[in-house]
Amino acid sequence: MSSPAGEIGETMAGRLDAGLATNLLDATQAAEGFVRPRPLGCVNVDTVSLSGKELAAAVNADTKARAAALTDGGAAPRLALIVANDDPASAWYVNSLRKAAERLGITCDTVDLGPEAGVAQIRAELTARGEDAATDAVMLQTPLPAGITLDDVSSAIVAAKDVDGVSPLSLGLLAAGLDGFVPATSEAVVELLDHHRIPLAGRHVAVVGRSNVVGKPLAQLLLAKDATVTVCHSRTADLAAVTAAADVVVAAAGRIGLISGKHVREGAVVIDVGTNEAPDGKIVGDVDADSVRGRAAGLSPVPGGVGPVTTALLMRHVVIAAESR
Repeated sequence: MSSPAGEIGETMAGRLDAGLATNLLDATQAAEGFVRPRPLGCVNVDTVSLSGKELAAAVNADTKARAAALTDGGAAPRLALIVANDDPASAWYVNSLRKAAERLGITCDTVDLGPEAGVAQIRAELTARGEDAATDAVMLQTPLPAGITLDDVSSAIVAAKDVDGVSPLSLGLLAAGLDGFVPATSEAVVELLDHHRIPLAGRHVAVVGRSNVVGKPLAQLLLAKDATVTVCHSRTADLAAVTAAADVVVAAAGRIGLISGKHVREGAVVIDVGTNEAPDGKIVGDVDADSVRGRAAGLSPVPGGVGPVTTALLMRHVVIAAESR
């Protein structure tokens, strides 16, 4: 169902000044527009910001055109967003999704079940939306009420409408390499790397975090790109030693500042998936950006990196689901 966004926009090398391009690229790769991690021992690395805004804009433009075509044909795409919490951060994200859908010509129905909803009520709503011919896509917003896990309810989401790829069937299709929707955040990481022309085949990628919505599916997507993947977690012995040996480090653990300069080899690429609220109210990632800059060849910013690409891909999935009616 889902398809790659492709290599959109300028190459990363095209954005670099001549001096930085010389430091990062050998002659062959510079000609091809690829960035490769520098060998250990390199110094004075100028870290490139791996923004996702340009990629997101390109994906959104395509999605908007496809949504308009569906609407012109009398079948406007419709997303059902199921919410069962009173979390302020979740409310902010739900509002941002509604605004994004509206801008792109997608109808978004928000169903607020409240923080007291039980497993049976959530599953019933997911089932009803799956059976509703007018609903093209279904997404369950987290967090869920206390005592309820995604595993308890996600199987009620029909795979054909599971645009965030969280159901057991969707995850199984991904693991088997079969067609289906994949978690948008995991897909956004790979699309962002592709967009900036960072090669993955044969590279060692360390994924920090093993959740079913980011870490595990991301590992599957990276394996499909012929990367060598190490998944790190809370029980990983000597995390810094593992990540410092990687060409690409993806931080997706949900802990502020978990990854610092000591976790990153000089010349590696770092993707920060984290979206955490700092004590001052600002949104920050899992990476201590100040300590990583000057060591990493590239670092995705928070906000403005993986986040906008995730939202754009989620909206694209909605349109793909509508096109597959």
